[in-house]
Amino acid sequence: MCLRGCKGFGLFGVAVSALVLAQSNGGIPPGTTRYNLVIPPGFPAPKLPEDNQLTNEGVALGMRLFNEKKLSGNGTQACSSCHHPSDSFSDEGNALSTGSTGIKGTRNAPALFNLIYQRCYFWDGRSPSLREQALVPIQNPDEMNQTLGGAIANLKADPTYVAQFAKAFGSQGITANRIAMALEQYEISNINGNSKYDRVQQGLASFTKQEQRGLTLFLTPYNPKKDQFGADCARCHSGATFSDFCFRNNGLDAHPSDPGREDVTGSADDYGKFKTPSLRNLTVSGPYMHDGRFSTLEEVVEHYSSGIVPSGTLDPMLAKEPDGVQLSATDQAALVAFLKTLVEAKYVGSGSP
Repeated sequence: MCLRGCKGFGLFGVAVSALVLAQSNGGIPPGTTRYNLVIPPGFPAPKLPEDNQLTNEGVALGMRLFNEKKLSGNGTQACSSCHHPSDSFSDEGNALSTGSTGIKGTRNAPALFNLIYQRCYFWDGRSPSLREQALVPIQNPDEMNQTLGGAIANLKADPTYVAQFAKAFGSQGITANRIAMALEQYEISNINGNSKYDRVQQGLASFTKQEQRGLTLFLTPYNPKKDQFGADCARCHSGATFSDFCFRNNGLDAHPSDPGREDVTGSADDYGKFKTPSLRNLTVSGPYMHDGRFSTLEEVVEHYSSGIVPSGTLDPMLAKEPDGVQLSATDQAALVAFLKTLVEAKYVGSGSP
């Protein structure tokens, strides 16, 4: 379970003095070299796993495994089949992903970046670590449909994997835990923080008038009694990651068909709640929401502007705004323009408009 609190980092995060974060002192496997994790300006220092320090060899093995179809039961699907590196590691364009046996999942495949800053994983937060998360899709019959024993046997049959595991971990052996550790290292290494927004914060770029208006709306609460008419986005999408990664019912349905977080906690108070996603890289990671129901950013903004549906576990702040934040068409467009500044530079020009 995800037990940490839901405090954000503040909109602009906590500054890190150096661009390169040296990992904690301590041993790494013999014969390996330490991986330097680049932390963008304005990002907080992440808490890295003490028992799985990043090495160049471990990250390289994790990258290979992420793209390895031998981890699926019929040899047709890898992690990257539903988390495409070119689309911010999402299944861009598909509301629901199709597993190796042709079965569609029930939740949208989330984009995978800045994962080290999250407290738990999957839309319902069922996995408390990346290491535990990494093995779940492999064994899920609706996803990769493989046993851990089968995956290990397939890798052991390949002499190049035998050698690469030994190189990455300093000794012979392919185990489920080592597969998970390598995938964890690779997923940790994917830090994103080079968008137009980030460059503006560093004084290297400037917002357009429309983008600046969007930022103002993003930051400003919606409280007509205090003459505040913003979009109130930063309340949940805070910090350098643009999310506090808490669980909320954001008013999609009066009676959600997916119980969400309730499946994990067993608490009726968590019915229909899902983890708040990051707002980075949105133009290359749609459709949106846990079930991919919205195809465009315009639909997402319209939902919060006028489409909130009341329910028993609706987020309290949204419940105070039963008619939404009521943005004009001009302000909705401005908010979308700002959200597009959060796209990593390497993805600009690709993905949905």
